Order: sequence, then C-alpha cells, then structure tokens
Amino acid sequence: VQLQASGGGLVQTGGSLRLSCVGTGRTFGNYGIGWFRQAPGKEREFVANIRWSMNRPTYADSVKGRFTISRDIAKNTVYLQMNSLKPEDTAVYYCAARSRWLVGGMSNPADYDSWGQGTLVTVSS
Repeated sequence: VQLQASGGGLVQTGGSLRLSCVGTGRTFGNYGIGWFRQAPGKEREFVANIRWSMNRPTYADSVKGRFTISRDIAKNTVYLQMNSLKPEDTAVYYCAARSRWLVGGMSNPADYDSWGQGTLVTVSS
C-alpha cells in the first residue's frame, strides 16, 4: 500500500488541525495504521494507531484527550484530529501501515513496513 499524508500547517497554541492519510493500491483490511511524529533533533515517536478491522484506537499518553484517530472505510483513509495543540506538538507527522496487526500493540516505528511522506505541523506560542 502507498500512503499519502496531508493536512499539516501552522496553527496557534490551542488550535486544531486534521491530518489525513490516504491508502492507495490496497484497501486497509486487516492493517494497523499509525501516526508518528519527529521533532528536530529528536527520535520518531508514537502518537496514535488504529486497528482498522476493529476500529480500535491507541494513543500516546502525551496526546490522550486531545487527539483522535479515526477511519473512513469508503475513502480508505485514516484521520488524526488534533485539538488543543501545544508548541511541543510541533513536528513532522508521518503515517505508517502494517498489513497485519501485531499482538501486543504497534507503537514502535519498526513495527510498520509502509510509510508516507511527512507533513509538517507547527504550533506557535
């Protein structure tokens, strides 16, 4: 599957953005889809993921209650709704996919085998 991420931009603290990750070439089916982010000088970190077939989300503690991951089956698309954004949310955001969900969760970048290009989110203070 090929992934295309979009929706990044510049927003003020407290604002909102919605990122999209469109899958082409295959339907997501039994996939796990994740969002990661990488700030300058930092390692890529887990943000959220969703088990497509069961519509079951998981979140990093740093975004719980602020971010929501969701899916649109008809569009083969995963969204990341980001509310109450903070300057520390500034990063390049990536979506990733794995064709089979891993038991025990998928919060490590190495768990994924397809990656989209990043989309930059900048939160100004």
